[in-house]
Order: sequence, then structure tokens, then C-alpha cells
Amino acid sequence: MSPAEDDGPSGVHCRLDELLEERGMTLTRLSELVGVSVVNLSILKNDRARAIRYSTLSAICQALDCEVGDLLVRADS
Repeated sequence: MSPAEDDGPSGVHCRLDELLEERGMTLTRLSELVGVSVVNLSILKNDRARAIRYSTLSAICQALDCEVGDLLVRADS
């Protein structure tokens, strides 16, 4: 099975929860700003996402005033 087909941990952690807390923002407000459903953001926040569009990643980073590396970090080290 190739890594893309593996259902195990991806080795990437999404720090969305921490960034939202630091900024005093709710998932619902981020959803409104970014145009992504709360359900999809929750999947990302809980490290269950299998993929993310660059446009979504960019919109989240813009709304949170952060860099991609602030949002997504390696979890396997």
C-alpha cells in the first residue's frame, strides 16, 4: 500500500485549535471568513483530513495571519 493510500497517521499535525485559541477566534467564525464548512474545518483540526487544497490552506493562513508552517507541523519527530 502506498503512503497516499495508508489509513494510518500522516505524521502531520494541524495546530488549528491552538491558533484559534491564541487569536480568540471560534471555528464558526473561521468558517465564515474562509468559506469552508465547520465540519470540514473540524476534520482538519482533529488531524483526520487526508488532503487540503492550497486555496483552502492559503485562506486559513490569511484569516489567522499565520504561515503554513505555523498551521501544519511534523508530528513524527
